[in-house]
Amino acid sequence: MSHGFSSQLWVEAGGIWRRIEANPFLAELREGTLPLEKFRYYLAQDYLYLEGFARTVALALAKAPDARNVDLLSRRVATPVERPMHQQLMPLVGMSVQDLESETPSPTNLAYINHMLSSASLGGLGVTAAALLPCPWTYHEIGSTLGPVEHPVYSRWAEPYKDGFLGESTAAWRRFLDEEAAEAGPREREAMRRAFMTSMRYEYLFWDMAYRQEEWPL
Repeated sequence: MSHGFSSQLWVEAGGIWRRIEANPFLAELREGTLPLEKFRYYLAQDYLYLEGFARTVALALAKAPDARNVDLLSRRVATPVERPMHQQLMPLVGMSVQDLESETPSPTNLAYINHMLSSASLGGLGVTAAALLPCPWTYHEIGSTLGPVEHPVYSRWAEPYKDGFLGESTAAWRRFLDEEAAEAGPREREAMRRAFMTSMRYEYLFWDMAYRQEEWPL
């Protein structure tokens, strides 16, 4: 299957991807020197983000144009695959589900979630897929570039990504995007491009937010 449009978008987002790859959060995580409080912050915010991702996928199901896409999208509506991993990591960092659910989404996290939800509410399936795709795709790529992680907690986090467990999810969302783009006119393709690039920027900002442990100013 050709990935023409999604491949074009990935090339366009190359500068953002390089900034993600070089972010100090990931660099220190690889080295095992990342302060644990930064990882706890990240874990809580990621837990909240995944709820927004799941809600967006559910909205995408309503955009399905035919029975085939209903079937394909219904397989993506299940609880995000990272949630079981979070549950395994929580006791290792001294956190519980209640701790994570009591957290408030940071400004960046809330903005990213709202971007995905508004893309799904106002756009078609192609725009929705474009907004969702950067999350699994960048994590899949991170897993392929992590290398050895010598840390009892961070290695547990890294292992599934290094094993490629988001490969299927990435391929599925690329397929939705490419198939919709093949039938779309210039205006719709531009909307897909904007949604994808905005989510790529938020992916970078999410790592930056986690490293800074961003808080609401008021």
